[in-house]
Amino acid sequence: MAASNPVILVDGRSGAGKSSLARALVARWPLRGRVQLVALDSLYPGWDGLDDGVELARELILTPHARGAIGVWQRWDWTVSAPAEAHAVDPSLPLIVEGAGILTPATARLGDIRVWLESPPASRRQRALARDGETYRPHWERWARQEERHIERDQPQRLATHVFPVP
Repeated sequence: MAASNPVILVDGRSGAGKSSLARALVARWPLRGRVQLVALDSLYPGWDGLDDGVELARELILTPHARGAIGVWQRWDWTVSAPAEAHAVDPSLPLIVEGAGILTPATARLGDIRVWLESPPASRRQRALARDGETYRPHWERWARQEERHIERDQPQRLATHVFPVP
């Protein structure tokens, strides 16, 4: 990575390990200074919001960052189903954006490194439900259908610069 403010996009289905990989990247960041991490779980506007969350990330975070402008986005409060506090993204700092759906033809050109994580359904479901428990269980299939549409439409694994299998 030659750029001082590279952008890494990490995509994969629920429970594939996106958040774990993103946190590990932040902890082991090879460049001097801070790195910013945005998880799409903080942007998706509810259980039917995969596409809308990705569009918010493109419009409010990735495009301003690419233009050298400060991006401002609002966290989605899942408890009250409404936008919450605002957060800024500094274009002078490296950026990692992780979340299901983030690799699309429109976002791929804004990412220097684009990662797709591939993991078997049973492993993903076990990890996701262990992480989110009963809150997620009734929404698993609903969310999975949105991920399937994303994969069929956007072919994120083809847009990735790196594809990693996760057992």
